[in-house]
Amino acid sequence: MRSVTIVHRHLRAMSLSVSLCTLAAGLLLAGPPSTAGTAPGAAPAARAEAPSLRIRTVARGLEHPWDVQQASGGRIVVSERDRARLSVVRAGKRRTLADLSSRVWVSGETGLMSVVVDADRGQVWACHGARTRNGPEVRVTRWRVDKGWRSLSRRRTMISGLPATSGRHGGCRLLLEQQGPGLVIGTGDAAVGTNPRDLDSLGGKVLRINRRTGAPMSDNPFAGAAGDRRYVYTYGHRNVQGLAQRADGSLWSVEHGSSRDDEVNLLVPGGDYGWHPVPGYDESVPMTDQSLPGEQQEAAWSSGSPTIATSGAAWVRGRQWGSLDGSLAVAALKGSEVRFLRFDGRGTLVGMTRPAALQRFGRLRSVTSARNGDLLLTTDNGARDRVLRVSPR
Repeated sequence: MRSVTIVHRHLRAMSLSVSLCTLAAGLLLAGPPSTAGTAPGAAPAARAEAPSLRIRTVARGLEHPWDVQQASGGRIVVSERDRARLSVVRAGKRRTLADLSSRVWVSGETGLMSVVVDADRGQVWACHGARTRNGPEVRVTRWRVDKGWRSLSRRRTMISGLPATSGRHGGCRLLLEQQGPGLVIGTGDAAVGTNPRDLDSLGGKVLRINRRTGAPMSDNPFAGAAGDRRYVYTYGHRNVQGLAQRADGSLWSVEHGSSRDDEVNLLVPGGDYGWHPVPGYDESVPMTDQSLPGEQQEAAWSSGSPTIATSGAAWVRGRQWGSLDGSLAVAALKGSEVRFLRFDGRGTLVGMTRPAALQRFGRLRSVTSARNGDLLLTTDNGARDRVLRVSPR
């Protein structure tokens, strides 16, 4: 754990600058281009402008779509939470890939949630509620998909036992790591106050497993321990809604706050993110409670009050995006918008943009990056929901 301690010290040193930059970002738009490193008397480099956006509807008639992922052959895969339905959309036409309603437990915020796709291997993973003899839980399941994307087979449970109560704070976002076999899983705390900081609970965590075997990743911070803490990458989370991996390999999470402070977090292996609403489920405590024992990691960005219910996130890539290239696009449910957050190489917030063009579709749940750099969004208004494709003009 020595390497974890060193990183924690580095993050503590960064926390003051992160907090100050978060306050500066209240202006919502980035200031003038930075001149840091510019030779005396030299003109600063011109900063590319944010592009205007082209927004197209690629799927209609959905109900609470939770996630959207690109597959092969121009297809996209969409999950619907309450219907527990996986759909394939191609050329604007939707067809059912799998009706999972007989296998998925649906209650409140929990149902069929995040999906990831490995099109080259013909595999699909989904995070969903499930029924057991001891009550409901959340688990991750993998299937094989046929070449025509018409059916699923060879079902395998990759990890189970993620806590569930009423369905509140089901969380569960999936991410395939860019390199290696890692599958990252963000979980909710199931509205149980002791879960987030209990290392042997899988709730209120970011987990990492081998997506081929389901075993804990061997480089997890607690991999040598016994019990479920072997799966834990970070802890002290409330309700993880988004995961994204930057081009530099760093992992980031997006989290629902209570009455204040939705968060974007730069994840540090073994890091404690400070949510500990006890006794009971006391939501008056801070999202990152620095009064707790040990060391807590401050958020890279937080909403303050009121919250906007941040959800899915994806890093924007491609020069066609101008000043938005390299920013983190974060969807908001209550806020009904997408915020593009710019962070420097150390994870310090340096700017924020809120395009008006993305503020007219209601609640936005997921945002993922297509292969050509376009963004795919799902609306989550409960009826007549859509999948949108967003590209720069």
